[in-house]
Amino acid sequence: MGRKPNDSEPTRYATMILLLMGLVSCTAVYIFMSAVMRPAGSSVVERLAAEEGEFSGGGGGEGEGECCSGIESFELWGAAVKWGSDFKVNSSKECCKACKAMCTGNHGPCLCDTWVFCGNKKFCGDKFGECWLKKQKDTLAPDRQEAGNKVMWTSGIVFGKGEGIVALETEFGAIHVKLLPECSPRSVFNILELLGLRHCAGCQFFRAEIRGQIWDTHGDHIKDASFGPPYALVQGTLDAQGVAFESVPSESCPEIRRGSVAWVGSGPEFFISLANHQEWKKSYTVFGYVLPEDMEIVEKIAQLPTKLDVWSGVNVTVLENPVPLRVRRIKSNNDDLNLSS
Repeated sequence: MGRKPNDSEPTRYATMILLLMGLVSCTAVYIFMSAVMRPAGSSVVERLAAEEGEFSGGGGGEGEGECCSGIESFELWGAAVKWGSDFKVNSSKECCKACKAMCTGNHGPCLCDTWVFCGNKKFCGDKFGECWLKKQKDTLAPDRQEAGNKVMWTSGIVFGKGEGIVALETEFGAIHVKLLPECSPRSVFNILELLGLRHCAGCQFFRAEIRGQIWDTHGDHIKDASFGPPYALVQGTLDAQGVAFESVPSESCPEIRRGSVAWVGSGPEFFISLANHQEWKKSYTVFGYVLPEDMEIVEKIAQLPTKLDVWSGVNVTVLENPVPLRVRRIKSNNDDLNLSS
């Protein structure tokens, strides 16, 4: 004979189901309210910082994390967060690393974004070895004190995650570029100069080379394929009309990888790589990398109609209609990125 159902079991099960439904409902409400109440700017910061993490330094190439250089005979001002009179090191690289060590958060501003080192024994005197760690009011417009052969200081800047990002604005969208001042400080200061321009007439992309059957979608070279043409890049110029461009000497040259932004020679022509070009060794000065999500825009430009041309005996493809661009700043303030012209 079958056992008679226990009257208390349905009641207990119903209670458990109601509790579970309540828990699920509360969780859903929490997620919804978090999404609604989170400031829009913070989500942008998180996206940019996440993309930097996703890139893992790849745009800077192998060794980018080891870069730590500045500009000699150049002094940057700013509020001191560590006094050099109480902090001496053996080299400018050590001073730079001390500043970078103060960037410990996952995103947002660093406690130190500027370092100044006195490494000229002849001129420094008792200041020799002083390492001043400073903080700028605006990292994209650092306060400069002096420059020239008589200046005894070497200075550099450091960008934390979500900082040091500029946009190359085109009709197809904004291409966000993370600058690498530790690798290419002079190049980065050239870019920062462009941010102050009201226009960038003459700045444009004019050459487009697809990946073809030579590199895969990740930018890796396909075995036994040639190395071009096509050369998997988009090339342009930052030579703005009416503005003298200061030629950039060769700087620290990380390996060219997909997303790398580098000068052609000493500029103002530059290119964005669509592939990992280990075959180019370290022939070009890399001063930034495109955030991964925006590589779709670069690929779109690379697919525009082109025509054949020959440059110094090399077959290239140039855009039938060049794509104008403008360098625009991305301002970070209290974890809120605002796009401003």
